[in-house]
Amino acid sequence: MEKALVIHQQFIMSQLVNVAFYEYGTLNVCLYEQKSSDVTVTSEIDDESKRGFTGAVILPRDGGLVSVTADQQFLFYSSIADGQLVLTKRLVGDNEEILDMKFLGEEENFLAVATNLEQVRVYDLASKSCSYVLSGHADIILCLDTCILSCGRVLIATGSKDNTVRLWDSESRKCVGIGKGHMGGIGAVAFSRKEKNFLVSGSSDRTIKVWSFDGISYDVDQPTGLKAKAVVAAHDKDINSLAVAPNDHFVCTGSQDRTACVWRLPDLVSVVVLRGHKRGVWSVEFSPVDPCVITGSGDATIKIWSIADGSCIRTFEGHTSSVLRASFLTRGTQFVSCGADGLVKLWTIKTNECIATYDQHEDKVWALAIGKKTEMFATGGGDAVVNLWYDSTAADKEEAFREEEERVLKGQTLENAVQDGDFSKAIQIAFDLNRPRKLFQLFSEICRKKDDRHQMEKALCDLGQEQLRLLFEYAREWNTKPKMCHIAQLVLFQVFSSISPSVILEIKGIGEVLEGLIPYTQRHFSRIDRVVRSTYLVDYSLAGMGVVEADVNDAKEDRKGSREEEEQDHAQNNGEALEDTTRTKKRKSSKTGKTKSKKLKG
Repeated sequence: MEKALVIHQQFIMSQLVNVAFYEYGTLNVCLYEQKSSDVTVTSEIDDESKRGFTGAVILPRDGGLVSVTADQQFLFYSSIADGQLVLTKRLVGDNEEILDMKFLGEEENFLAVATNLEQVRVYDLASKSCSYVLSGHADIILCLDTCILSCGRVLIATGSKDNTVRLWDSESRKCVGIGKGHMGGIGAVAFSRKEKNFLVSGSSDRTIKVWSFDGISYDVDQPTGLKAKAVVAAHDKDINSLAVAPNDHFVCTGSQDRTACVWRLPDLVSVVVLRGHKRGVWSVEFSPVDPCVITGSGDATIKIWSIADGSCIRTFEGHTSSVLRASFLTRGTQFVSCGADGLVKLWTIKTNECIATYDQHEDKVWALAIGKKTEMFATGGGDAVVNLWYDSTAADKEEAFREEEERVLKGQTLENAVQDGDFSKAIQIAFDLNRPRKLFQLFSEICRKKDDRHQMEKALCDLGQEQLRLLFEYAREWNTKPKMCHIAQLVLFQVFSSISPSVILEIKGIGEVLEGLIPYTQRHFSRIDRVVRSTYLVDYSLAGMGVVEADVNDAKEDRKGSREEEEQDHAQNNGEALEDTTRTKKRKSSKTGKTKSKKLKG
């Protein structure tokens, strides 16, 4: 019987968390079985149906194996080689609620994410897939931080609800240190920024601890215990955040008691208390260049404080809900904030203004990670979405410069087309440049030159649906103004004469535009009708007054007088005899006129 590889029947059962391969034949022989599972099991889940693998498929052409887990993950395994099954890719279907995140590595090409689980998921930013998972905590991880040692080793610190702080080595992907001593969940952790030989943790037990990891071994199988160098009761309520100064001289903490405190390291002596917020402080961070601290609070404000005297230097308002994170950008000249309103805002400190607002989240934005070397930052929140933001200032300026250059060239081409009398080309360019005033001038010029109307008809036939919609909108605006309405009516006449009604009806939103054209068009036709009727009344009045007939009689007399003058000139040329005859006729005619006048008097 031909042999084939099949998956063991129990593989699709939810209780199984390991992968096993069996050879199908006369004897069912196990070819490979995992010694440790790649599935991370949540301790809070008691239902067996929600744990382990739920399905698997062998990919064709020796493509390996893809399996599905109960927590909505896809695990891709390479084909069997040397008796090993290697996990090559992990796709996470649901991150639940993202609580914190930090960039990882010297090139910052990885992102460590703390979700609403007991594990840290490390994502490869190039492939957008989960590279590996760090498991070991017994409860939800609330916070994390990363650092790079002088030897090049990358460390990750995590704080959890299980009251412990763990130190992870990203290279071996193991927990190398664990700190115990807090009586509540760890809400904030931060590495030292300069020496990188200690970390600070803040807990819901209202204390902060300084942990030293000098001399820790990274090759052991079991984690080493971290030693607390200093402990202090810092606040009256839970500690939400903390940050270490760039020179490692201070640490700042923010608490639900509406204050932020600055402490001197390493002995944790109080330096100054920052008071002024009306709600709890969710975020604190030191400026990279100035001796000041930025805080974000539940009162929807962001404040910058002076470390020297604890005074508030600036206050920023713009969020509609709690500000959960605020971090400096571009060497302390700007900062970015995110809050419970789901908005990400970019601020300029010098002008005290919000220069950009981004709405890409559908829920609270809990996490904010700033890239130190790369010009980008990442945000994540309750909508289980991680957004990567890149600085596009230079690209936008370059694109704007190219657009302006292209606009100038098209403007010159437009003027050249007008000078050459090519109105069809000029109209098309005016549409491309979105210049309604220039379009009106072109249509006015065509209206004055009746011989060029065929160019307007040609230009209208070449317009697309979007350009036709713009033309109708422009005509609607022109139609509302008495000085422009005749041009609007000319354009509408040419459009309806040149373009089929079926094509016009296919334009998106044309019904609303036409409804705006109808009232003013009816008003213009009513005014023209009144003017025409008024001219009829003038003609009737002139005819009734006899003014029209008097003008006709005067014209006849003028023509008769001119005829007599011509006859006199002709008589002078014919000699004296003809002149005497003419004089006699005139005398007789004068006597006859006098006789008639006497009879009229009698």
